[in-house]
Amino acid sequence: MKSQAILPALSLAVLLTACTSAPASTLPNALDRFYEQRIAWETCDDYASTAIETAVFAAAPTAECGRLMVPLNYQQPSGKTARLAVMRVPARGEAIGSLVINPGGPGGSGLFAAAATSLGLAENPVTESFDLVGLDPRGVGRSEPSIDCFTDTDTEADEGDVPLTTQGTTVQWTEADTRAIVDRCAAGSGGADVLASVGTRDAARDIDVLRAVLGDEKLTFLGQSYGTRLGAVYAEQFPQNIRAMLLDGAIDPHLGTAQRRIGAFAGFQRSFEQMAAYCATQAICPLGHDPAGATKTFAQIVRPLYDTPVPALGSELSYNEAIGGVISGLYTETAWPRVIAGIAQLQQGRGDELLQLTYDFALRDAEGRWTNFTEALYAINCMDEERLSETEGDELRAAIFGVAPFMDPGVQLTGARDGCEHWPAEPTLGCPYATEIAGLPTTLVVSITGDPTTPHASGISLASALGSALLTVEGEGHTIVTAGTNDCVNAIAADYLIHLELPPAGTSCRL
Repeated sequence: MKSQAILPALSLAVLLTACTSAPASTLPNALDRFYEQRIAWETCDDYASTAIETAVFAAAPTAECGRLMVPLNYQQPSGKTARLAVMRVPARGEAIGSLVINPGGPGGSGLFAAAATSLGLAENPVTESFDLVGLDPRGVGRSEPSIDCFTDTDTEADEGDVPLTTQGTTVQWTEADTRAIVDRCAAGSGGADVLASVGTRDAARDIDVLRAVLGDEKLTFLGQSYGTRLGAVYAEQFPQNIRAMLLDGAIDPHLGTAQRRIGAFAGFQRSFEQMAAYCATQAICPLGHDPAGATKTFAQIVRPLYDTPVPALGSELSYNEAIGGVISGLYTETAWPRVIAGIAQLQQGRGDELLQLTYDFALRDAEGRWTNFTEALYAINCMDEERLSETEGDELRAAIFGVAPFMDPGVQLTGARDGCEHWPAEPTLGCPYATEIAGLPTTLVVSITGDPTTPHASGISLASALGSALLTVEGEGHTIVTAGTNDCVNAIAADYLIHLELPPAGTSCRL
């Protein structure tokens, strides 16, 4: 199976993190050399990993890139360092400061997000008033060292046979599997100390170094999906350094791993049913014209792939990859027709469209080059999530199939071992995090009612934890602010980020 192709099936589900202990602080003066550095800005020609990134970077011709040096281990600031990739897209007008963007994942590239946001908000007051800044977090993208568990050749040749997922799939791991993946990631990434360095608490400290190096007295931050967790952890550690923080597609800081994953997969089931209802209005629908029977019909179509994959794009599509393709297309209502077309293809014995959906989600280009999104996601979650026993993993998988029956392969499964069980360090996130923060300026949480993976209830919970204003967006989809497609959201986000003006309580927009 293709490890990197499968993971998009669960990428936004496995971002849902849990609760462990937080590290001690480091004396600030030991960090002076990091806070006082200057970034040597240059063209972004050498910062793209794939042809897709190259094209998006080229569409933002004013973008400039550079490196930010940070300690690999903040408890040893005189030791090894990491060099994080940074992109800045200068403001179209007079800049009032920097807007630092994290697109989520974890494992999403901040460079790609900055370039893409400059396009999505090309005529928005936000891009006129702020330099857009994207940071590839430690272990991610073009930052050095980056997490590297599989080469592109391994992936395309099906040699990466230990999938980078956690519980919730049909994977049946052995202890040898979970040891092998850690050994492989350590060897490709620069050592066990690198694997131990990529937790969100350290990534949040990097954001504060970036803030200072950019010359901003206070941070203006826009985090989406996992970026809401990164932003909340930053707020917990550096509340006095925040000017404005907009968090879009929120993760609940109170819930542990099992609760969050169950909630996320329940959201995917809801979105599957919404997609099936849309399909039923079409003249031809592979799921039938009774939405109540769509999950059963889908099972009849997809379950044979568990034993017999089908041809797809010169390779083949397995059961996990088919589920991955469907989930990848449930993130946005605009992709529902592609999911429906992919399911219809399965009836004809082909898997091209569903496999392409997983490729597109992971930004794999036409030449077969991948970003390290899936590998970084896996590693960051290993440093953030609580670890479950095999029994707990099996129980969680059964619960997931209970709330998301469209994913259920209909076979007896065991071996839901925690993929992080042999990770070289304990998780560092802490739980609950980001609650009752003293001195935090008012922040803004944006939450879509039909979000398939970070439920609206999570947005309400995060807003309550941070004392945030809450903008509810009626509709389907996951995150909205950087797309620039909704005038209501655009205006409220700009008023907050630029003028620090919050919407009245109870304000909502509609997609």
